[in-house]
Amino acid sequence: MTNKTTPLTLEKVKEIAKTYPTPFVIYDKKAIIENMKEFKEAFSWVDWFKNYFAVKACPNPTLLKILKEMWSWADCSSMWELVMSELVWITWKEIMFTSNNTKYDEFMKAHKIWAIINFDDITHIDYYKETVWFLPRISCCRYNPGPLKKWNTIIWKPEEAKYWMKREQLFEAYKKLRDHWVHHFWLHTMVASNELNPEYFIETAKILFELVVELEKELNITFDFVNLGWWIGIPYKPEQKKVDLNVVSKWIKKEYEKIIWTNREKPLRIVMECGRMITWPYGYLVTEVLHITDKYKQYVWVDASMQCLMRPALYWAYHHITVLWKENKKNTMTYDVTWSLCENNDKFAIDRELPKIDEWDIIVIHDAWAHWTAMWFNYNAKLRPAELLLEENWEVTLIRRAETLSELFATVNWINWFDYR
Repeated sequence: MTNKTTPLTLEKVKEIAKTYPTPFVIYDKKAIIENMKEFKEAFSWVDWFKNYFAVKACPNPTLLKILKEMWSWADCSSMWELVMSELVWITWKEIMFTSNNTKYDEFMKAHKIWAIINFDDITHIDYYKETVWFLPRISCCRYNPGPLKKWNTIIWKPEEAKYWMKREQLFEAYKKLRDHWVHHFWLHTMVASNELNPEYFIETAKILFELVVELEKELNITFDFVNLGWWIGIPYKPEQKKVDLNVVSKWIKKEYEKIIWTNREKPLRIVMECGRMITWPYGYLVTEVLHITDKYKQYVWVDASMQCLMRPALYWAYHHITVLWKENKKNTMTYDVTWSLCENNDKFAIDRELPKIDEWDIIVIHDAWAHWTAMWFNYNAKLRPAELLLEENWEVTLIRRAETLSELFATVNWINWFDYR
């Protein structure tokens, strides 16, 4: 089995910890930029190819600014995500507003900054019109292929999902949009998450390309863009292989030429909303070992908790662990890696084979960029840790400071005089 590597060394972490104590989250800026370049190059054949990064994956303005510089815009699903994107000058067509249970004020905000509206349900079209008084110039609808599409364990069966429109609803929705003087149409689907099989993405593209042709012929409309969704997975486990973007792109191009160029003269532009594969492999949770205990099992107790990384508790998800300075030592012990929350699922690893661990060892938990800072919480009154950026020159920038007790008490009326700093 191959192993995973980290750009962090024990000496570097100890240096960082003098200013920013563990636990902390750190992102590798250089690796993110290089990965974005690779992604863009793979789909260079697509005219005006863009990626709408899912802000919910990692809602930090500094990271959004970096991604914008690398041609990746914002896919938003809430008021706060819209505001955050606007604050870093991502506006207008640079935002795709994809939500599934939307309040009127969120639609109004999306309208004011000229975001592309991605309707999740046919009833939302009339709701939007009643809220804003007219429909958006650019309108998109989300398609649920139901049993036509295979499913994976994160999204489950499309026909059991709360998202998207059925096929017959989709035709009705675009007819409604057309009849209300909408002239620019997009189509979207996203029926998988963390998928590693390249055939899945090729099949999805084929379904959408064929659907575009059918909609155009039946409704006499023209589509400008198709959003392939595509939450491409990453190899969490060392033995898993990274998705080859060049192979995926090559076969997508073949389907595009066969379906799109055969049936229409105007090119159909392609966008995506990848989040996980762009940034996730380059985020690390750094935590220090506090105790080693021997009960019915061997436990490694660290100073981070599932409050910092929810995926193992939610999905029993695997996240690779590196023990700094012991990278080349043999895995001779079996541990549960855990912390002190009053929940027994507060574990980063269960029955994990690792080298012998000692108190004060530094552990790095891999692939911890997306959907972890966004899921942080304060159970047991635990505080959120700092977020750091490892710059290309090896310097470290603070992009979100650690939470304080004062902030934890800030919304409690009777204790507003109580100030911990």
